Amino acid sequence: MDGFIPYQGEHCETTAIGNLLQVEGVRLSEPMLFGLGQGLGFIYWDSKGLDFPFIGGRVKPDQLTANLASRLGLTFNIQETSSVDKAWHNVRHCLDRGIPVGLKLDSYYLDYFTNKVHFAGHYAVVYGYNDEYAYMADTNQQGGLVETRLTSLSSARNAKGPMSSRNRSFTLERIDALPPLVPALRAALTNNARDYLNPPIRNIGNKGIVKMSSEILKWPSRIHNFEHDLCLIALLMERAGTGGALFRNLYRDFLNECLEQLGDPKIERACRLFTEIAPLWVDVSASIDRAGRTGSLEELQHASKLLLEIAEQERTAMELLL
Repeated sequence: MDGFIPYQGEHCETTAIGNLLQVEGVRLSEPMLFGLGQGLGFIYWDSKGLDFPFIGGRVKPDQLTANLASRLGLTFNIQETSSVDKAWHNVRHCLDRGIPVGLKLDSYYLDYFTNKVHFAGHYAVVYGYNDEYAYMADTNQQGGLVETRLTSLSSARNAKGPMSSRNRSFTLERIDALPPLVPALRAALTNNARDYLNPPIRNIGNKGIVKMSSEILKWPSRIHNFEHDLCLIALLMERAGTGGALFRNLYRDFLNECLEQLGDPKIERACRLFTEIAPLWVDVSASIDRAGRTGSLEELQHASKLLLEIAEQERTAMELLL
C-alpha cells in the first residue's frame, strides 16, 4: 500500500484503530477513540504465575475496539485460528486487496522492539509485505512506520500467555456515513461510567483501586525482586502506552472534547476532577518507583493513601457521568 501515513498515538489499540479508520476516511483524535470505545477502567490482577501484580487502567483487550465499532456503526471483522499458515493467509488476503489489517500479538518477538518484555496484548497494523518482511504501523516506533521479518511476526502472533489470542487479526470498515456524534458520546459516557462503578469482581473498576490501596502494603512480602519489579511496575503504569497517568490523561482530554460538543455542566465538573486525578496517578507511580529504588515502606504507604483519594474522586466523577 503505497504512501501509507501512520496515525500518531500513545496507546497501541487506539493507534491501531486510528490507522485502520483513516484509510476509511474517518479521522478522530486518540482521546475521542478511547472515550467512544468506553476505554477507561482499572484492574489489579495478581496470581501465583505472575512475578508481580499487573495494574491496568483500561477495559480488557479487544473490548475497546468492539465498543467503538458498535458505537460508530462500523463493520468489525475478526479472524482467529490455531494455524500459522491460515493466519497469514487471512492477513494477506486483505493486504492484496489494499486493506490494512490490525493484529494482536506479543511485542517481544517483533524485530523493532528493543525492550524485550513479553506482552501478548499489543496491537499493531500491517499494511504491506514482501517475501521476507511485513511493513507495519505501530505506536511511537521510529515515526510510526517499521518493518519486521515475517518469521518474527508469525512468532509474535502465535505466542501463548496472558492476554494472548489465537493469531487474531481484524479489520474495520465503514458501512455508510457515521451516526450523529452527540448521541454516541452520551451513550459512551453513560456505559463507561456504569461498567466502571459496577464491576463483576472486586479487583476491577473503582473497587479495584480500593483493593490495590490495601494490597500495595503487602508487596514487601509478595514481590521477591523488589527493586527491579517495583521500578518496572511504575514504568508500565506511566510510560507503557498509557498516555501517562494510567490512561487518565486520555480520558481527561476526551471529556474536554465532549464538553465542546455537549456543554453539560456535569461533564465540566467530571473533567475538572480528572484534571486533578491524573497528577495523582503520576504521584502513585513515582512513589512506587522510589520505593523500589530505596526500599522505603513509607513510599508504599504514601501510594496507598493516594489510591484511596483517587478512588473517591474517580467515583464522584463517574457518578456525574452516569
